[in-house]
Amino acid sequence: MILCDIGNSNVDFYHDGKLWSQSITEFKKARLKESVYFISVNDTVTSQLDKNYINIEEWFNFDTIYQGMGIDRIAACYTVNDGIIIDAGSAITVDVMSGGLHMGGYILPGINSFQVCYANISSKLDKTINPNVLLDALPQKTEDAISYGAIKPMIMILQDTCKEKTVYFTGGDGKYFSKFFKKSVYDRSLIFRGMLKAIENKNKRL
Repeated sequence: MILCDIGNSNVDFYHDGKLWSQSITEFKKARLKESVYFISVNDTVTSQLDKNYINIEEWFNFDTIYQGMGIDRIAACYTVNDGIIIDAGSAITVDVMSGGLHMGGYILPGINSFQVCYANISSKLDKTINPNVLLDALPQKTEDAISYGAIKPMIMILQDTCKEKTVYFTGGDGKYFSKFFKKSVYDRSLIFRGMLKAIENKNKRL
């Protein structure tokens, strides 16, 4: 069974425990003939898929009053009964689960978004964000100041939300952020585990 998570910039795949990614451009050129179970936040790409792609968005039975929650966030939360789910990618999404209920969440810009923001302010601030910048001392040069200003506020906001709760990280920068939390779990396949659970529940109802 091939699972597919279609985003705005990349497409992630899962098959028998293996994960891989393609750019949207690469994905459009590929032609898989077998059945592919997918979720998508990219309506343009979704409208161009072949019939062998099966959209499972409606298969999720998810308890929330949050309006407009993306299916990728729902899938990431789907296997967590209690805890904080943080998907750290182009954007950083934060969702709180308690007793199987979704309590709400919020969205932060991802690390690369800050880099673009600084560059738009001034060409002198067009520097690469360094995730390994020291956060326990004030910076003494512009490159470090930019990285510090981008990363430390994000970590402080996340720590204020998470406190002593277990935090489940996924996404490209999830492993990096997980090291700042005592009760953290990094699971690159979290969204796909949610998709597998939705498919399993759907099959049980048949």
